[in-house]
Amino acid sequence: MNDTTTSHGLPAHPDPRMHHDHGYAGHDHSGHGHSGHDHTAMVADFRRRFWISMVLTVPVLALSPMIRRFLGIDGIVTFAGDSYVLFSLSAVIFIYGGWPFLKGCLSELSSRRPGMMTLITVAIAVAFFYSSAVIFGLAGKVFFWELATLIDIMLLGHWIEMRSVMGASGALEALVRLLPATAHRLSADDSISDIAIAELRPGDRVLVRPGEKVPIDGLITKGQSSFDEAMLTGESRPVEKGEGQEAVGGSVNGEGAVVLSIHKTGDRTYLSQVIDMVRQAQDTRSRTQDLANRAALWLTYIALSAGGGTLALWLGLGSSFEFALERMVTVMVITCPHALGLAVPLVVAVSTRLTAQNGLLIRDRAAFERARNLGAVLFDKTGTLTEGRFGVAGVVSFTGAPEADVLSWAAALETQSQHPIARGIVRGARERGAQIRAVESFRSLTGQGVEAVVDGHTVRVVSPGYLRQNSIAVDEAAVAPFSGEGNTVVHVLLDGQPFGAIALADVIRKESFEAVRRLKDMGIQCMMITGDAAPVARAVAAKLGLDDYFAEVLPHEKVAKVREVKQRGLTVAMIGDGVNDAPALVESDLGIAIGAGTDVAIESADVVLVRSDPRDVFAILALSRATYAKMVQNLFWATGYNAVAIPLAAGLAYPWGLLLSPALGAALMSLSTVIVAINAKLLERARRTVGAAAA
Repeated sequence: MNDTTTSHGLPAHPDPRMHHDHGYAGHDHSGHGHSGHDHTAMVADFRRRFWISMVLTVPVLALSPMIRRFLGIDGIVTFAGDSYVLFSLSAVIFIYGGWPFLKGCLSELSSRRPGMMTLITVAIAVAFFYSSAVIFGLAGKVFFWELATLIDIMLLGHWIEMRSVMGASGALEALVRLLPATAHRLSADDSISDIAIAELRPGDRVLVRPGEKVPIDGLITKGQSSFDEAMLTGESRPVEKGEGQEAVGGSVNGEGAVVLSIHKTGDRTYLSQVIDMVRQAQDTRSRTQDLANRAALWLTYIALSAGGGTLALWLGLGSSFEFALERMVTVMVITCPHALGLAVPLVVAVSTRLTAQNGLLIRDRAAFERARNLGAVLFDKTGTLTEGRFGVAGVVSFTGAPEADVLSWAAALETQSQHPIARGIVRGARERGAQIRAVESFRSLTGQGVEAVVDGHTVRVVSPGYLRQNSIAVDEAAVAPFSGEGNTVVHVLLDGQPFGAIALADVIRKESFEAVRRLKDMGIQCMMITGDAAPVARAVAAKLGLDDYFAEVLPHEKVAKVREVKQRGLTVAMIGDGVNDAPALVESDLGIAIGAGTDVAIESADVVLVRSDPRDVFAILALSRATYAKMVQNLFWATGYNAVAIPLAAGLAYPWGLLLSPALGAALMSLSTVIVAINAKLLERARRTVGAAAA
């Protein structure tokens, strides 16, 4: 990447807030002494140091007296000055292979936060300098072979760790790669020129051919096609879009060519906002991570104390200095808080990637972690549980004619109107397969309805007020069940006589039923808050099986309702559209903005759900619980194994013939790191939970 654009043409840093490395969460995980740097280069560096040290370890092992006696080659692999060759090779391994740990130790000590690097440095430094002193005249045994194998294992562990980190935190780079490098810009005479995405400006027209990726957000001005947005929102089915609708940068165009008018560039595009949110989420301090960091710091102090105590104890018991030193080195190595430092960050990275890939955008990790303890979910009604548009709730026929006939006469008139009620009737007629007839002499009855001539008949679609004003009697008992639920009822008159009635209501999303059921199965109370009249709220609550509802609530009063639910002793999540619900989203323990679409920059929400699908609320809560469970499992493993490993390393089981060498201790420590990394990656199985919300 250069300073202005990425290799994919996306502005490298369209927002000052995004101007930092693509490294792992930008944190110094586990005190390793490396944070936010080029992880690709770091992986290559650890790999190179490991293989070079491994090659040098072979002659070190062959020249080490203890190994030669063990293999029975003591008299074979020997020559004058072999001990100095052994020292030289070991010095290269100590300096070259151990350099990342020595450098990390200096960094930790300068910040007064000794950690894993300090422990490793103490262990390898003691082994190297003591063995070097033996080579040059001090009585004792050399530990060069254990020094070499210890550094090899530590380098291997770090290499595996960095690869795991890169695999877990590649969400940002993957998002950037969603964009193509160039776009087909149309000039005034419709000629095409290919330019870099960074050169696009608002007002430019862009051609997107079938099968190509949409280069940047834009309104469709010509053409119609389906768009695969799976990599952006998790929506598995292609989305049909036509003129006047927005195509999102990074989505894949289907079968039709479309022309876009660019109206968002830089940090205002959907993908840039998602990238920014993922970075914010990764940079947000996790409360569980703070606990892990404190535990790692204390474990470092314990390791140093236990190492020194082990040395003093064995010397006090009359053991040789070599044996006591080996025990001390083993204790320090096996107590390294390597796995502890990775326990939480790796889980955070995996969960952040999973959520971003499925249209679940976390803005505040602490709030996301609190979601596991939710006791109640408070839904806004309009646009959240419902579609925010009129739909046909029921049809009454006063003449015994089929319901489809009532809709057919009414829809004929309403095709000429743009009123929300009219659109609801037309939509309902088409969904039920009703025939829509030709219309003549259409006119509006101000404030009362519409009328027209259809197939030679005078047809009117009117309000109940029109009936009262013109003293037209209808079967009120047939209409009462619908009007009692707060539905809007219109009447169809055929040649001046009542023919039927149509009840309309804000359509409940079919996904809402499953969302409520799943949340209640998790033991979470489901409630609704709305500004609608009580009969409407009561009907919606009854159909969905909600535990409670609040009706006729003004936007500024929603905060008080959130507080009321919290006073019941419940941890509350508020789910709304993120605009008029903003104060309530802030007041709640977890604010979730749902149905944000391509406008994801909702500052008042802790979590933004891209799709208008309430089932994603269940998905985010389920993932929160799964994420926390993985954090706890990793913390338990990273600290729990020390309860057994430290006594063994100190030589507690020595009387029974069980003794851990420093190299074996390093292997166990690295194994714990690998287990923690694998366990974090297993969180990806939660994709099935997240994906189920869109099934």
